Amino acid sequence: MKKILTIAVCLALGAGNVMAQETFPRNGVYDERSGLVAFTNATIHTDYKTTLPNATLVIRNGKVEAVGANVKVPAGAVVVDAKGKHIYPGLVDMFTSYGLPEVKSERRGYGSPPQPDTEKEGAFNWNQAIRPETNAVELFKVNEKQAEELRKLGFGTVLAVHRDGIARGTAALVTLADKRENEVVVLEKAAGTLSFDRGSSKQDYPNSLMGAVALLRQTYLDAQWNAQNPEKEQNLSLNAFTTANKYPQIFEVDNKLNMMRADKVGDEFGKQYIIKGAGDEYQMLPQVKATNAPVILSLNFPDAYNVEDPFDARRVSLEDLKHWEMAAANPAMLQKAGITIAFTASDLKDKKDFLPNLRKAIEYGLPAEEALKALTATPAKLLQAENKVGSLNKGYLANFIITSADLFDKENVILENWVQGNQYKVSEVPSDYRGVYTLKMANQPERKLLIAGTPEKPELKVVAQDTVKGNISFNGKMVTLSFNKDKKSKESIRLSGWLNEENLQGEGQLPDATSVKWTAVFSEAMSQKAKSDSTKTAEPVELGNMIYPFQAFGAAELPKQETVLIKNATVWTNEKEGIMQHADVLLKNGKIAKVGKNLSESGARVIDGTGKHVTPGIIDEHSHIALDGVNEGTQSVTAEVRMADVVDPEDINIYRQLAGGVTTSQLLHGSANPIGGQSAVVKLRWGKSADEMLIKDARFIKFALGENVKHSNRSNLHSIRFPQSRMGVEQVYVDAFTRAKEYEQAWKNYNKLSKREKGKTAAPRRDLELDALVEILNDERFITCHSYVQSEINMMIKVADQMGFRVNTFTHILEGYKVADKMQEHGAGAGTFSDWWAYKMEVKDAIPYNAGIMNNVGVLTAINSDDAEMARRLNQEAAKSVKYAGVSEEDALKMVTLNPAKLMHLDDRMGSLKEGKDADVVLWNDHPLSIYAKPLKTFVDGVAYYDLERDEQMRVDLEKERMRLVQKMLNEKSGGAKTQAPVTRKARVVHCEDVEFSEEEAYLAH
Repeated sequence: MKKILTIAVCLALGAGNVMAQETFPRNGVYDERSGLVAFTNATIHTDYKTTLPNATLVIRNGKVEAVGANVKVPAGAVVVDAKGKHIYPGLVDMFTSYGLPEVKSERRGYGSPPQPDTEKEGAFNWNQAIRPETNAVELFKVNEKQAEELRKLGFGTVLAVHRDGIARGTAALVTLADKRENEVVVLEKAAGTLSFDRGSSKQDYPNSLMGAVALLRQTYLDAQWNAQNPEKEQNLSLNAFTTANKYPQIFEVDNKLNMMRADKVGDEFGKQYIIKGAGDEYQMLPQVKATNAPVILSLNFPDAYNVEDPFDARRVSLEDLKHWEMAAANPAMLQKAGITIAFTASDLKDKKDFLPNLRKAIEYGLPAEEALKALTATPAKLLQAENKVGSLNKGYLANFIITSADLFDKENVILENWVQGNQYKVSEVPSDYRGVYTLKMANQPERKLLIAGTPEKPELKVVAQDTVKGNISFNGKMVTLSFNKDKKSKESIRLSGWLNEENLQGEGQLPDATSVKWTAVFSEAMSQKAKSDSTKTAEPVELGNMIYPFQAFGAAELPKQETVLIKNATVWTNEKEGIMQHADVLLKNGKIAKVGKNLSESGARVIDGTGKHVTPGIIDEHSHIALDGVNEGTQSVTAEVRMADVVDPEDINIYRQLAGGVTTSQLLHGSANPIGGQSAVVKLRWGKSADEMLIKDARFIKFALGENVKHSNRSNLHSIRFPQSRMGVEQVYVDAFTRAKEYEQAWKNYNKLSKREKGKTAAPRRDLELDALVEILNDERFITCHSYVQSEINMMIKVADQMGFRVNTFTHILEGYKVADKMQEHGAGAGTFSDWWAYKMEVKDAIPYNAGIMNNVGVLTAINSDDAEMARRLNQEAAKSVKYAGVSEEDALKMVTLNPAKLMHLDDRMGSLKEGKDADVVLWNDHPLSIYAKPLKTFVDGVAYYDLERDEQMRVDLEKERMRLVQKMLNEKSGGAKTQAPVTRKARVVHCEDVEFSEEEAYLAH
């Protein structure tokens, strides 16, 4: 009867598609049956919050006609009795590549030169990573293999996203029906899609994350300008970008920091993105919530690491250990915080893990109702398709699944998936033979059979005088059993038989070869006990503490700003008071409140400074720590890129440098091009977000001279980028600032127009690159120039004088001692190394007296690091100028405190211990220029972000936490869980000359 019913339903539906195919001629007879089916006596979940027991669902012509408890079955309908079954709306996955061609991130082959320009023909954008003219619906092809895989998970509708490029065009909402492409498209343009990944583009720019951000920002501006001035340029890509912006915007990111970066771009241009996340959002929960972005969550939870070998265990970072434990709690944590979530199966290597991982997310605290909402109503609403899918309401698509039990029950089986009224069989529910039986065999004592486990994997216990485990297997109505006579015996009784109504019977063989007939009479359903157990409230999963940042030396609670009084110390003021003996420093409300003797303050935490030294925090004027990339080295001028866009607040070097007394760093672009990117100046506020670290009114930019910018040390493949000589470098500057002046004048002329005249005149195109150069001309942004050789330093000063700007700082400046008088006359400062030399040809004339000579001439001189390791001991680097150049101890300390503050125009708030300045203060155990000195406490804004005593305790706690997690993983493995091999997470330390090499460049470099 069951087989007959299935055939009947299929026949009733067979011609249900004809009505949608009227525009297609058919070679044959038209079959116009309506596909009218009524499902009765089911538990119907019409939406995520509404459940109707013993209800009826009627579908016709691929849509829902009626649903409810008292629905009358229409005449002529095929009736399906769904008693004991559940019906849910078909699930919606709003981020897939279903039906679309595979995207390969192609790069240039070995021996191929760089590609500076687009190779795409036609009136399209200049950059191939900007491809908004791509409409997924035009590339889409029904793929039955992919559709079947997704239907087995319960999905009926998916968003097809072509994951290629930064601006990716529009995505199409389609069903998983096996029909023509034009019949399964629900919304041909359901969303605009973006990322920071240039995809298949072989074009050089952008080769960095900050370049991708800048390119996207410029694209928004260009699209706005193009829409306002269509007569200026016909750009199909920009036209398409404007069109795509009308739809919901989905931005794919690969980590939580990129989520913050994407949101900033969206905020700048008034776009609220839907973020396709990476599963680590819980690690920055307050910041994620502040974006107001709905998040599409992957359920790609990591397997435990195989940590049986203690040496292998050491290879796994604390971050990875904790993420393994907490990843499954990500959905619950976001939902509890009030963040809108949806789910996708797109990142799973094995799609079969989707439902088990979803149930795991529920075990970790996600309410089942919210899980269903995230798979139905939420994606439908976000894609503006809530009147078509996501619920079972009249007029909606007949997309639904039929399950054997509650969708999230571990024993549930998805039986059928109906898409647009078409039936797709997913699986048969296994017959449930679990229960208690009385076993009778000739001349044998009665035994009890306890069949437990799951319907798919039943387990057998046989109870007589004692209890033994046995083996049992079912094949339809056929059954085989085997078990030992008793616990002491190794002789097996083997039985074979069949199901006779509720009972089992058959024939078998005893250990002595005697043949017997047997019966097993059913008495009690084991599954009833299992069901009662399943209703018990699951114990909450125990998780470790969240820490900020989410890695080693992160803390569950960040240190707080305090009122602190340091008493009786040697105080290096860097002010007219000089070095004060037996003096006090009061820190209050994040500022230096007082410096003097015999100070007191009610409620202050008093620190005994006897025998200790207090200095201003060290300031590193040239650093590359805490950055996701350092060079956008593809073009000669990349003034549009911003290091602030790629600050990584979780770089361990932040904490390490706090341990060396550093409180502020200027994070510079590298030296791959004459005009690089805009700097980021940060306070080392360990545990805070990138935005919270930034000093936003510090405005600098990196220039560079010498070997790097003309590609002296790169392969001959790079001989096509101008400049290739030091003469060419000079011309780059002249050309860039000539364009900047013309650009500035164009805006001045436009801004002088009346409102009426502006209405008739096209505004100049906004150019982010030239905006930065104009700021330099107007003393609103300041240059830090990578430099070595005196001839080029002279050239740079002459170009600056010619074009009307000033070089604020020459950095490296290892031949500064040769041109110190000219630098002083120009008004340039110096940021140099203490004694680096001979690491390449253009520094062969470096001397350790350089800083002292420039300082004596009157050049404002700082010692900087350009190196994550060196920055931990800048106090010692400053001390070298005392030894080699006879600089006074006070002046030497100023080279890493007050002088860099002056170079960065921040000396009104840092660099010295003066009332009213920021409480960026270091307490040392010894003379701060001594090799034996180490910070006991490093305060930033009055917060002790580093404390030596706390650090020692954190190391103990860190090992305890590692051991707890390792033991938990060992228990997981012993319980049969999958494991993965340990992976060493190598932290990349970037330097001035580092470039994001392509594969062939890395090969040639070696």
